[in-house]
Amino acid sequence: MTPPLFLGGIGIQEILVVLLIVLLFYGGKKVPEMMRGLGQGVKAFKDGMNEVVSTETEDKDKTTAPEEKKE
Repeated sequence: MTPPLFLGGIGIQEILVVLLIVLLFYGGKKVPEMMRGLGQGVKAFKDGMNEVVSTETEDKDKTTAPEEKKE
């Protein structure tokens, strides 16, 4: 099984070392705050993407709707 391209050759041991270094640099109280902020940023990005998709769908529906004939 080949690892995904974005991970390259990173294994569990390397990930644990990186997490330990982050914990040492920022401390136990700051890491949850950083992850919370990251989660909020990802949620805002997803909401924005969904808004763009729904706006495009609405615009497409408006342009493809049959026009009413005036008498």
